[in-house]
Amino acid sequence: MLHDRVLVREPREDGERRSSGGILIPATAQVSKRLVWAEVLAVGNHVRAVQPGDRVLFNPDDRFEVEITGDDYLLLRERDLHAIAAERNDENTGLYL
Repeated sequence: MLHDRVLVREPREDGERRSSGGILIPATAQVSKRLVWAEVLAVGNHVRAVQPGDRVLFNPDDRFEVEITGDDYLLLRERDLHAIAAERNDENTGLYL
């Protein structure tokens, strides 16, 4: 990984899902402007706030897809991340969920 890049994997959610109100949402439904959570697998040498194993929230429009050994991954810039969910809470690094 180079510079401020973050390699993530989206969880596979193929098929239907239910809303919190119990409404069934088909797999073909498009959700506009919805942020997505993904697991961080690797980070570049200039990434400061994210570590492998963290979960990050990002806009699906700000991503680049890459295939490595037959598996699909996403490549993001650190500045395109909206939130980080991590067990740690280092000082001076911002708000963690």
